[in-house]
Amino acid sequence: MGVITCIEDLRVLAKKRVPRMFYDYADSGSWTEGTYRANESDFQKLRLRQRVAVNIEQRSTRTIMAGTEAAMPVAIAPTGLTGMQRADGEILAARAAEKFGIPFTLSTMSICSIEDIAAATTRPFWFQLYVMRDRGFMERLIDRARAAHCSALVLTLDLQIIGQRHKDLRNGLSVPPKLSLANLANMASKPRWCLGMLGTRRRNFGNVFGHVEGIDTMRSLSEWTNRQFDPTLSWEDVAWIRKRWDGRLILKGIQDVEDARLAADSGADALIVSNHGGRQLDGAPSSISALPAIAEAVSHRIEVHMDGGIRSGQDVLKARALGARGVYIGRPMLYGLGAMGEAGVTRALQIIHRELDLTMAFCGHTDIEKVDARVLLPRCGH
Repeated sequence: MGVITCIEDLRVLAKKRVPRMFYDYADSGSWTEGTYRANESDFQKLRLRQRVAVNIEQRSTRTIMAGTEAAMPVAIAPTGLTGMQRADGEILAARAAEKFGIPFTLSTMSICSIEDIAAATTRPFWFQLYVMRDRGFMERLIDRARAAHCSALVLTLDLQIIGQRHKDLRNGLSVPPKLSLANLANMASKPRWCLGMLGTRRRNFGNVFGHVEGIDTMRSLSEWTNRQFDPTLSWEDVAWIRKRWDGRLILKGIQDVEDARLAADSGADALIVSNHGGRQLDGAPSSISALPAIAEAVSHRIEVHMDGGIRSGQDVLKARALGARGVYIGRPMLYGLGAMGEAGVTRALQIIHRELDLTMAFCGHTDIEKVDARVLLPRCGH
């Protein structure tokens, strides 16, 4: 493809190399995809304040997110089916994150297991948990995360039911892939992906398969998974998890100030302003537009993070300016992974870091810890 200069370059390359059903799974939202698009486009409405004749020689993007030191205020978001973008994808992404010096979060619905990531890395990682009907399985997941020395548990609160994602329905998305003629033809056009999948044993949901009694086929796994997300989820469940987990607890999926206050009351260490990447409630506000009010209301009580729409280092700086201690990247990581494997994830991180560093300098700042709303032009984003 030539020189990779931005996240969009990685997206274009990933689209060429990843089978359509898995690329579409990563690069789509629910219903009209209005919120999915707004997550990204609302960042462009924020204007930066350029400063000159300021000493910018010594710059630092280093920070701390939920007690974890990070080379920049960015963590890898939990993304399901990462190992279907590229064989052993979660392992590759975790290694890239560790080498770069940022937190990696493993999804419950990952292809590689908690134990796989622990064996492939030396730095504590984070684990994302769903509230499921099978509380015994949840308890075992928490115990496995503790045994793997995970330093934070990211509890997702906005997936009690699954939003309707039209592309997934049209593609017949499943794990393993539904082998229709159209899907077989499309996969055959991705030989690099096919060879990778033939060379790995990791093609199922690694955190589930072999860990739940009665699940011994892909059909039984699919049936069990589809009925597990719990619509009765309440703040009592959050309290139960807080008692069982003695590490850092991060609550993901906060969009409303009232819910943010409840999150702060729960004893959690951090919350993530998130609309699930625009994949749940279409018509919800973008994450960056919801961030300022939530940060103003609770940032003195609980650490505020955000995800959704981050495509550049400039976006990271803007989120930091509006009150986010740190941000999470999902799609940029998946684009890099699908395009070039571990090297692609590393390239995505390098791109975002360079853009963050340069933009911070143009705005007259040398320390990410001192960036605030004054880096934006007045009335932008408020």
